[in-house]
Amino acid sequence: MSPESTTVGVIGAGTMGHGIAHVAARAGLRVILHDTSEAALSSGIATIEKELNRAVGKGALPAESMRLALARITPGHSLASLKDAHLIVEAVVEREEVKRSLFQELDRICAPGAVLASNTSSISITRIAAATRSPERVIGMHFMNPVPVMILVEVIRGHKTSAETVAKVTGWARLMGKTTVEVNDYPGFVSNRVLMPMINEAIFALMEGVASAEAIDTVMKLGMNHPMGPLALADLIGLDTCLQILEVLHDGLGDPRYRPCPLLRRMVDAGDLGRKSGRGFHTYEPKLSLSQP
Repeated sequence: MSPESTTVGVIGAGTMGHGIAHVAARAGLRVILHDTSEAALSSGIATIEKELNRAVGKGALPAESMRLALARITPGHSLASLKDAHLIVEAVVEREEVKRSLFQELDRICAPGAVLASNTSSISITRIAAATRSPERVIGMHFMNPVPVMILVEVIRGHKTSAETVAKVTGWARLMGKTTVEVNDYPGFVSNRVLMPMINEAIFALMEGVASAEAIDTVMKLGMNHPMGPLALADLIGLDTCLQILEVLHDGLGDPRYRPCPLLRRMVDAGDLGRKSGRGFHTYEPKLSLSQP
């Protein structure tokens, strides 16, 4: 199937959703971007235009390619607008009950051959798929943040995901310029099962007074050659999202090494969520909007 004849539905116009819509449209795919909030939908499309404009300004994208990419994106004001999409990628709040309810509705609305993908960073694809009548077409498609920059997509195979579904999603991801890694459905998959304990341990080190946030991040950047320190990365991801992922790991694997640091819980309770709230382990100016990651 050619790019121009393929329609991708993206649910959620926040940071991850509009990033996925961006790379899909730039790859030549038609995109329907849906959000329950009209303000979020308008903001998401405006952000895509701003990012494409920046690429044009740097000489990385011809102006005509920007115009064509924006023309491929259509706002979807209801889930019904996605009924003819070939691939639907869900990028909503990281709560299992919300995702299961959404996939149950998508299973009812969408064409039988449509692939239903979740951008979840930790929740079981098998449990999400169990809410549908056709779990073989449900899969994880975990993009990294920021989507237009990061080239990895974790392709997560649920217990009943078919080989055909894996092949389709792998092909679409590569068309978007991504490198895919296939993983099986375990809590946190690979990326967050490895990353989150490091972030959590950095937070424990801060809480215990081992060093300042700046010092901890500098050790990991200059000593371990990481492009970003773990506390700055937690701020980028969102401390609420980090907490949710650690809770999934702790509950799913039953291992105390995944127990979220009490300081992380306290900061989330206080509303210090990182970049999106303007304050986390570091302070950010100007204050950014509280869009869903």
